[in-house]
Amino acid sequence: MLGVVNGFRFACQPGCTNCCCVNGYVYLTEQDLGRAAALLGVTKRCFERRYIYRTRHLLRLRKPRNAQCHFLKNGGCSIHPAKPTQCQAFPFWPELVGSRSGWRHAKSYCPGIGKGSFVPLDAVLRIANHMREAYPGMYA
Repeated sequence: MLGVVNGFRFACQPGCTNCCCVNGYVYLTEQDLGRAAALLGVTKRCFERRYIYRTRHLLRLRKPRNAQCHFLKNGGCSIHPAKPTQCQAFPFWPELVGSRSGWRHAKSYCPGIGKGSFVPLDAVLRIANHMREAYPGMYA
């Protein structure tokens, strides 16, 4: 953790989708896939064929041409009620809360970092550990 820290301040800012526009991939768990498919009213198989790239150990959303995510529409997430674990956990990813430089980098594009309610360190660690458990291939 960032030295002696009791927690972090963070609150998503209305209308902000900066985290959705950062270059990278959105990884999913099998549960994420099921929730998103159910929200869209399609089978998991259909959702996977259309939106998922599967490797031996990971699932990730395919990127559409000239965009980061198929589900970022009109300034918001069109599957917000079923958004992937990775998206739910942002910005409390292990690589961000475990490194001053990682946290500073996230703050450079996320206007919610440093604002809003104080999130206690134990809650931040629970979220970061949930990420580790959800994506063991990424956090070995």
